[in-house]
This record gives sequence, structure tokens and C-alpha cells, in this order.
Amino acid sequence: MTLAEETAALITKSAAMFTPEMGVIYKRAQEHIEASGILEKALKVGDTAPMFELPDAHGKMVDFADVLASGPAVVSFYRGAWCPFCNLELRAMQRELAGAEAAGVTLVAISPNTPDESLALIDQSELTFPVLSDAENAVAKQFNLVYDMEQSLVDLYVEQNRDIAAMNGSTAWELPVPATYVVDQAGVIRYAFVDLNHRARAEPSEVVAVAAGL
Repeated sequence: MTLAEETAALITKSAAMFTPEMGVIYKRAQEHIEASGILEKALKVGDTAPMFELPDAHGKMVDFADVLASGPAVVSFYRGAWCPFCNLELRAMQRELAGAEAAGVTLVAISPNTPDESLALIDQSELTFPVLSDAENAVAKQFNLVYDMEQSLVDLYVEQNRDIAAMNGSTAWELPVPATYVVDQAGVIRYAFVDLNHRARAEPSEVVAVAAGL
């Protein structure tokens, strides 16, 4: 099953849990993101990707320059372990790992979650590619992907005991827009997928194919 098919099934399943009040809040939050200008500001094909060094879930520092030294990379920014659509995406990436490695492509996932939060996700989904913690969304901000969460959505998440700020080890309620990039060995972005709808994700098999063709 493709990621798109899995996502469609999850959307259908979760629709029954949405109340009209929640629908209003999510619509307001979506309008808030659209007004942020992220689609215009986010790094695009032809831009140079920022170099960075971030810890994985075990505290080991991963230097992006070292990653690129061995070949192109697929970099996926996701919202956090608490997001079911992110979980689907990361598991779909794992399914493509063997093919990516055979083609000399490294897969990297980045979220603002603390290493401890990421570790639980890694163990549960049996992820074996680098899953990095981006404190305060520092790297995501360099890619121009970060937005402040709309207050009514923050209030809803608090009611649901979903403390995004705490999971990120921060006081800021902010998230990256999910995005996927292919970066070549020269550090140039050769593919970019940025969508303000958090349920829309790039298909990992297609992204790996792009990277493998570089």
C-alpha cells in the first residue's frame, strides 16, 4: 500500500471523531497557516540547503555535511511523534530505506521533538534511518517552514492533553510545515515538496527515485 492510500484510509477513519466545533477550529488554524506566507518563503528547488548538525534520538550528533559526503539526501521535516500522519510517513520512508541505501541515498527525518520523544517513535516503528531533534525548530526556520500555532488550536490541544511545547522541550507553540527535500552532494535542493495541509505528504518511493537519479 502506498503512503497516499494509507493516508486516505486514516482520513476516513478519523473523520468520525471530528465534531463541528473541531472543524471550525481546524479551519481557522488552516487559514492562519495560509496567511503565514510559508509557501512563498520556504526554500525551493535551486536554493542552497543550510548545513546543520543535530542530535539523533540517542544523542549522537549528525553533521549534514558528512551525510552529503556519501551521496544525496532526502530530508523530511515532520511535526512530531504525536502526529499520526507523520507516523505513516516515517514508516513509509523505512520501507524505502533498503532501496535508498543501495542507490547511495541517505534518508533523514527532522522534528522539533526532544530526543526522548523521538526515541519512543523510533522503537515503536522500528526506524533505522537518522531521526533528528531540531530544538526550537532552529533548522526548520532556516528552511522557512515554521509557524506559530493558532490560539484556538493550542487551546484544543491543551484540552486533549497534547502539550506540543513540552514535547518539544520548549515554551513556544510552533511547528514546521511538513516538507520533503532532496539535496544533492553540492548542497543544492533538487526537489522540494511543501504543503500547508499536514495530511499531504510526498510519496517516499517517488522521492527516493528522484534522489537515486542524481
